Amino acid sequence: MRKVLVVDDDAHIRDVVCFALRRAGFQPRAAGDGKAGLETAARELPALVILDILMPELDGTEVCRRLRSQSDVPIIFLTSKDEEMDRILGLELGADDYVVKPFSPGELVARVKAVLRRKGGAAPETERLVRGALVIDLEAHTASWAGTEVPLTATEFSLLKAIAAQPRRAFTRDNLMTAAYANARFVSDRTIDSHVRHIRAKFQALGGDPIETVHGVGYKLAS
Repeated sequence: MRKVLVVDDDAHIRDVVCFALRRAGFQPRAAGDGKAGLETAARELPALVILDILMPELDGTEVCRRLRSQSDVPIIFLTSKDEEMDRILGLELGADDYVVKPFSPGELVARVKAVLRRKGGAAPETERLVRGALVIDLEAHTASWAGTEVPLTATEFSLLKAIAAQPRRAFTRDNLMTAAYANARFVSDRTIDSHVRHIRAKFQALGGDPIETVHGVGYKLAS
């Protein structure tokens, strides 16, 4: 089940959209303002974000700008008819689509599916993530470099998959803790660094290195 984050200060809209997403097989997450939306996105790593424009704390365009500075997660704006300039600005900032209020929940879900298809984010677990010489088979739970399989532990695989799924994003260690540990137990930064070091060593033995250190932040997919 793919996570979709709904960020809107209207509780009724959040409830309606989350209900429609759940019925369509998605795993909705919700936030009531822009600041909470950014925090939830960092914690949950959604496959797509549905983002209202006019919100307290941070408006939708600012949330979009900050998301785009570290991630290529697909974004759909919810706008009112009189917000044309904000809608245009949002698209210029990198939003993938917009839906005008009032809207049909069914139409919004259809837009979500269409954007995910275009972005490749709707790939079922039978498909693969291909990033140059790196290939991650989601169904077989394997990773390979230039055709040679690399033996990874379950935690190492989860970390690498999270990084490869959003190749433009710089992940903090907290982000990677969430991705690697389903039960959200506490682990130290040093533990994450150790896992990443082991992953890199295994790939370096084959002449590759899929992970790049982002000083002061954490890690990202090597370009």
